[in-house]
Amino acid sequence: MTEVHQLAEHLFRHESGKMLAVLTRLFGFPNYDTARDVVQDTLLAAMQHWKVHGIPDNPTGWLYATAKNKVLDRLRRERLHDELSVHLSHQLQSEQAMQQHIDQLFLEHEIEDSQLRMMFACCHPSLPPEAQITLILRTLCGLSIPEIAKAFLSNDETINKRLYRIKDKIRSTPIDLDVPTGNELLPRLDAILKAIYLLFNEGYTSQSPDLLIRKDLCEEALRLGTLLYQHRYTALPKTAALLSLMYFQASRFEARQDEEGNIVLLAHQNRQKWHPQLIKQGIYYLDEASRGDEISSYHLEAAIASYHARAETFEKTNWQAITYLYRLLEQINPSSMVQFNKAIAIGFADGPQRGIDALLPLTNLAKNQYYQVALGDFYAQLSQKATAKAHYETAIQLTTSKAEWQLIWKKIEAL
Repeated sequence: MTEVHQLAEHLFRHESGKMLAVLTRLFGFPNYDTARDVVQDTLLAAMQHWKVHGIPDNPTGWLYATAKNKVLDRLRRERLHDELSVHLSHQLQSEQAMQQHIDQLFLEHEIEDSQLRMMFACCHPSLPPEAQITLILRTLCGLSIPEIAKAFLSNDETINKRLYRIKDKIRSTPIDLDVPTGNELLPRLDAILKAIYLLFNEGYTSQSPDLLIRKDLCEEALRLGTLLYQHRYTALPKTAALLSLMYFQASRFEARQDEEGNIVLLAHQNRQKWHPQLIKQGIYYLDEASRGDEISSYHLEAAIASYHARAETFEKTNWQAITYLYRLLEQINPSSMVQFNKAIAIGFADGPQRGIDALLPLTNLAKNQYYQVALGDFYAQLSQKATAKAHYETAIQLTTSKAEWQLIWKKIEAL
């Protein structure tokens, strides 16, 4: 991949969501497709121009300047201002007023405000919950269709159909770009937190063929979470709990891979490589999260992560406490993955046979590579090599990650 392509991909992750939020605020949520067209035109123009003239000193500034010019062209050529709100249309009657208004929207604090507004618009109650999260992942986080499909344990066709229905709904439903207050706030915040959680997980357990960890996605999730916690309406304990969880997980980035890019499992990680400052941030936000009466799933997951972060060695991990927390988590969020992780904790706390007994009923995870690997590991610990090998071979057919493939192959060779 050329330097231009690499930079364009990086900027797409970091800047497309910001530009889309700003332009959607300008055009209005029903004209979301118009805003998206401008963003895509801008990124395409960047790739074409930079290939010939080289990458500018300030590529982000170049993108913003180009996006502004494309917006002005559209407003002049297509008279889109006729579709804007009456108030805004009045403000944009002159060329100078349009320029000043667009420049104002691209100021840093206005970009952040636009992103907050966009997050809440995506989570409008007229949209089904899964549609809300899909829209955030697609618009603000820049995830591809396959990445969204993985986050939902779904497939590309389902996600494409869902996005098509969402666009229809957006065009036909009046949705304001505002941060709600009162009773409207919490349900919409829950959907936003879920989307950020899925974004971080996609980065932390990437299915990219060449990357085990996609730090850009994790960093974007941390940035959006921090943005929420800085706002007076959304600085709530559950927001802090999610930030705590993400910081604890991020502290292990450097220990999860060896120098050749192979996966290093938690049991074998060099804990000296865990990032102390990020663990400190995790502890800070866990303390912040304890300032309320509510216990969310993020509280419990952050507490589990804190047990891992504080354990001196893998063997000294308090698996009984972690199992207990997973039992509580199962009551709040009885999902397959929570049951899966609880079964793993049981296996470490009470022995491999108990882990197998807890895993086998979860037949709906049969096509999940982590499920197959976990069964293989427990059978291997019981010296049931043939059964272990069968599960590893199933897992290796399911993964799309090169690093995971190598790890599973090593497990087969070690039997």
